[in-house]
Amino acid sequence: MKILIVLTSHSELGNTGKKTGFWIEEFAAPYYVFREAGASIVLASPKGGQPPIDPKSDEPSSQTPATIRFKADGDLQTLLAHTKKITEVSADNFDAIFYPGGHGPLWDLTTDKDSIKLIEDFWKSKKPVAAVCHAPSALLNVMDENGEPLVKGKKVTGFTNTEEEGVKLTDVVPFLLEDELKNKGSLYSKSDDFVSYVVKDGLLITGQNPASSEEVAQELIKLLKH
Repeated sequence: MKILIVLTSHSELGNTGKKTGFWIEEFAAPYYVFREAGASIVLASPKGGQPPIDPKSDEPSSQTPATIRFKADGDLQTLLAHTKKITEVSADNFDAIFYPGGHGPLWDLTTDKDSIKLIEDFWKSKKPVAAVCHAPSALLNVMDENGEPLVKGKKVTGFTNTEEEGVKLTDVVPFLLEDELKNKGSLYSKSDDFVSYVVKDGLLITGQNPASSEEVAQELIKLLKH
């Protein structure tokens, strides 16, 4: 089992002067689920190298067993500091692709042509595609084999409008993910704010928020072992 994890390279939180990036829990929890299932893992990002970490995901209130483990894991820190560029990886060499969230993907992975092509290659090869929280934004401009939006007519979830209100970033983000997924014709659904909720539609797996990250990873492993 070989899994490709693609992280954001975007660090600026709109025009706020604050920083964003990927959310530690949404990377760390799936990483350890994948590793414990025996998968080999490669990390990539648009720019390569160290992807930016959302500072809020490092605050005491955001800590989970996986983030605590991550902080003490020197090997993983080193791996993370040397992500490959998306242009250096190919769907041919992997069994599945996974996108962790954080607000960063809204700005770069949504429109990154290399990322879009990579997901399309995985999809055409009938390999699972998974994303959590804000990372389903990376699916918005992906087309399926018929030239239709990948998410059109598919059951998906992602960070909700009310969750965005909850973190007071409704007016900062470039778009609201819930609205955009619906605009693309997806069969969007959600659960209560900030509780785990995962939707699987064939080879597409999406999770609503940070609390969903581990469950998304478990569903992906189940699919790969099926």
